[in-house]
Amino acid sequence: MTSREKTLAALNHQSGPVPVDFGSTGVTGIHSSCVAGLRKHFGLPEHPVKIWEPFQMLGEIEPDLLEALGSDVIGVGGRGTMFGFPQENWHEWRTPWGQVVLVPGGFRPREDPLGDVYLFPEGDPTVEPSGHMPAGGYFFDAIVRQPPIDEDRLDPQDNCEEFKLLAPEDLAHWESEVARVRGGPHAVHASLGGTGFGDIALVPAAFLKHPRGIRDISEWYVSLIERPDYVHAVFEHQCGIALKNLETFAAIAGDSIDVLFVCGTDFGTQASQFCSGATFDELWAPYYRRVNDWVHRHTKWKTFKHSCGAVSPLIERFIDVGFDILNPVQCSAVGMAPERLKAEFGERIVFWGGGVDTQKTLPFGTPEQVRTEVLERLRVFSPGGGFVFNTIHNIQARTPVANIVAMVDALREHNGPRS
Repeated sequence: MTSREKTLAALNHQSGPVPVDFGSTGVTGIHSSCVAGLRKHFGLPEHPVKIWEPFQMLGEIEPDLLEALGSDVIGVGGRGTMFGFPQENWHEWRTPWGQVVLVPGGFRPREDPLGDVYLFPEGDPTVEPSGHMPAGGYFFDAIVRQPPIDEDRLDPQDNCEEFKLLAPEDLAHWESEVARVRGGPHAVHASLGGTGFGDIALVPAAFLKHPRGIRDISEWYVSLIERPDYVHAVFEHQCGIALKNLETFAAIAGDSIDVLFVCGTDFGTQASQFCSGATFDELWAPYYRRVNDWVHRHTKWKTFKHSCGAVSPLIERFIDVGFDILNPVQCSAVGMAPERLKAEFGERIVFWGGGVDTQKTLPFGTPEQVRTEVLERLRVFSPGGGFVFNTIHNIQARTPVANIVAMVDALREHNGPRS
């Protein structure tokens, strides 16, 4: 059974070995420092890790490490980064924690004497920085650059400038990426972009030199209640562009991909939800349904919804609007007990994640505690398929390599030798 066959079986709720994903998306990845540590542990050639996602400083999982980790899924993504510069013209950069990594040409940081690091939209240091890594940090935060709001002049189109039809250079990139993965043994997870309705990580627009509209995170959340017509206008425009791009992308990708990352909008905190079910139904459901319906009518792809937090009251709605997959399955949040999730929703949605807690157990536990938790999550989530193993969101910096290896060993203990 190939990795792709194993993954497709799980996505179709068929029993079998549990597929594994380490690194196919920006929410299932591994921090660059841990990638370097894993390469050393497994005796793989040591060289600067390529930072494919600079916002979170995620490292590329090369084929040799992919094999060592037993990962079954590979990702394909767009040519740009969260800061608006393309992934090309790589060069070395020494991080504040002393690791030499490879970064794109547009990664031209300003480092101040106190240790703070700033990045610029489109790699242009003549404008205000849009990303900040504080001294002692390991990833960037978006800098809010909210212009003064004039209620009488608010124009939803100002929040739509990033939603564009795929350009010729994008099409060339996607044709190359699809050709790279076509016919391979792994399942393929594509992140096309443009369908993240209200994704708060994207609202500040770290990729735009001069963002307009509502770009402050708090102000955006206020707008969900105070300016619903504005939000609808943004989502309507975004959805129209997204459907056209999906049609173009589907003609390129066809059956070469298996999963489409649709949206990373978080709806949960540690203890509750960011909005009511009624607000979800009003603002998000129509657009999610249109995207998911298009994908299911025209392709064989499964659609992937990322949302952290205590979202169990919304899972029925995620299913109703057509999502096939929920990630990261934050089992530590209120109401997200694995047994309850599997019993109530396990036959109708795939859980992609939830394999081990990345807030406590993986970074701060012992290898034996990691093993115990991983085996317990596999015991709960794996029966009847519908489960792809991943940690709860990305593996963070300073996570002990011994704990990551204990997780991988527990997976092998559960699944048996790779065929």
